[in-house]
Amino acid sequence: MMIVFSDLDGTFLTSRKQIPARNLEALGALAAEGIPFVPCSGRALTGILQSILEHPATRYAISTNGAVVTDIKTGKALRRADLGQERALDLFEIARCHDVTFDIFANGRIYTRRDVFDRFNGFVSDTLLLASMRAMRTPYDGDTAELLRTLDHIERVSLYWRDPADRDALLAEIKRVPDVSCVRSYPTNFEISDARATKGAALAWLCNHLGIPLDEAVSFGDNLNDVSMIEKAGTGVAMENAEPEIKAIADAITLTNDEGGVGEFILQRLAGNR
Repeated sequence: MMIVFSDLDGTFLTSRKQIPARNLEALGALAAEGIPFVPCSGRALTGILQSILEHPATRYAISTNGAVVTDIKTGKALRRADLGQERALDLFEIARCHDVTFDIFANGRIYTRRDVFDRFNGFVSDTLLLASMRAMRTPYDGDTAELLRTLDHIERVSLYWRDPADRDALLAEIKRVPDVSCVRSYPTNFEISDARATKGAALAWLCNHLGIPLDEAVSFGDNLNDVSMIEKAGTGVAMENAEPEIKAIADAITLTNDEGGVGEFILQRLAGNR
């Protein structure tokens, strides 16, 4: 049985964060065939578009770069690979010495200290991405360390940097934190999770949970946080707009995200299977 996993930003969604018509057509075709569609995103669960979560083709979602696998119908987290308080606090101590943001992904939401939230435009130049980031985040006042100690499921943290010197120093310090994965989905960010929290690991877990061979999995991605799921799936598909590293390991390359490349590949695959 075929199963489809897709990244969202830069992959399933257009540059304007919308679902192209070809992708909507493909979702309908998957639902008609009883083939599961699994959004597999760096976004927190609350940041995934409701129109995707509520679509008949979608039963499961992988969020926060693989930290959580959720059964959409029941709302239950089937698998968790939390970063946790201790390592989040260690990372905050590293981050506070640099001019960076510090976003906390916890319990399906994203928390950002208000003074950082108010100056996001100093870290992100893409106006569409900036608007999306602000819409998905909950600003808070007060001490970050105190907030971290109140959160029970800290899934990951993300840092946006401006100065390459901060980037290089952060990378060196992050490597000293035990058992973490550090990837990126934007040229000036780091996304830090538990080492088990990768999209590829979540994809493999869900396939095993559902009894679907990995060879039957098709995955789509465009950026470095998608590497593991492109490698893990039987068919890993890179977008035409993908990073060179993704194209180099993909089994196939489809059209860009703005051209509905995910939908085009799915519909052609379904037509070929008939």
